[in-house]
Amino acid sequence: MNRSLYPLKLAFIGGGINSVVGYTHLIASHMDKKWILKAGSFSKEKNINLETVEKWNLKDVKVYDDWREMLKQEKGKLDAVVIITPTPDHPEFILKAIELGYPVICEKALASSVEKAKEIKKNVDSKKAFLVVTYNYLGYPMLRELKDMIVRGDLGKINHIYIEMPQEGFSRLTLNGTIPNVQTWRLKDEFIPTISLDLGVHLHAIVYFLTGEKPLEVVADYTTYGWFKNIVDNVIAIIKYSNDIRCLMWYSKSALGHRNGLRIRIYGDKKSAEWYQMNPEELTLSTVTGERFVVDRASCGTKITTEQRYNRFKAGHPAGFIEAFANLYVDIADCLLQYKQKGTYYSPYVFGIDVALEGLKLFEAFSVSVESRNWVRLS
Repeated sequence: MNRSLYPLKLAFIGGGINSVVGYTHLIASHMDKKWILKAGSFSKEKNINLETVEKWNLKDVKVYDDWREMLKQEKGKLDAVVIITPTPDHPEFILKAIELGYPVICEKALASSVEKAKEIKKNVDSKKAFLVVTYNYLGYPMLRELKDMIVRGDLGKINHIYIEMPQEGFSRLTLNGTIPNVQTWRLKDEFIPTISLDLGVHLHAIVYFLTGEKPLEVVADYTTYGWFKNIVDNVIAIIKYSNDIRCLMWYSKSALGHRNGLRIRIYGDKKSAEWYQMNPEELTLSTVTGERFVVDRASCGTKITTEQRYNRFKAGHPAGFIEAFANLYVDIADCLLQYKQKGTYYSPYVFGIDVALEGLKLFEAFSVSVESRNWVRLS
């Protein structure tokens, strides 16, 4: 890509100091100098906007209390808008930005229902708009190495997958010994429970990323074990995927002892592989002849993680969550330039409306299964 085209200019809607992930987006987007924040409507509250600018030292960022006014005034000056508001609010911001011709980068989940996602898809398709969703775990180099191994056939035919994302936020007390103060929107479940929008969408994206296969049929169970008795905080599902793959998926916010226990175990007929986010630099492989070994960025035979972009510093000095998010922002920048030049884009690492919609259909099927206590086929 032509380096003179960087940095691309961004605006944030949401993502102020009261946001869980806003500062992460700021750091990740700036890390490799592909993006620069030029405008923001970080909150509907003026004081939050002002505090965000002061705390993050955003002297050169133009701040708006009204996001609609920002989109109107900044039209033609920006390369993309990042939506970092609560998930239920995403469609309003996305649809207005698309209407005004802005490329959109949206924090997961895209929307809270299949119906809302279909409305977004209709607008994206009719306007041939640029819309991507940030599944940031796909930026981990060793996950990308694993995908390459699967594509090359190193693991053989994939048979079954165990993927989990246990957390403890709805069961663990705060450092002061009190029940955690959770954002209000996360304490309201619609037909798709909020935990699926927070955690489940990542697991769906990872399985699709690694295998390219589609979920066909599911049986699921919802439970509540934490402090918030009307909110689903534990989900277990068995999923039948295309190409005769079986997947056991578990995600939870009531699993004491797990800060964020994202783990993937994938079993082929030649090798199996295991990756654990708490030890993200290593991939454990087991062979059909009984050998077990660990691969990292310095291992012989790696294809992806040897690239300079994944070696901001040499192996043995672990890269982590922020760097993975930054890798994704680099990919999004490259995709946006493709889109500007050709009207379309492709990256194996960047997903848009179709994967988001498929994920929401999967999680609606979970809810139907829980209600009917049966296997449910995806339409």
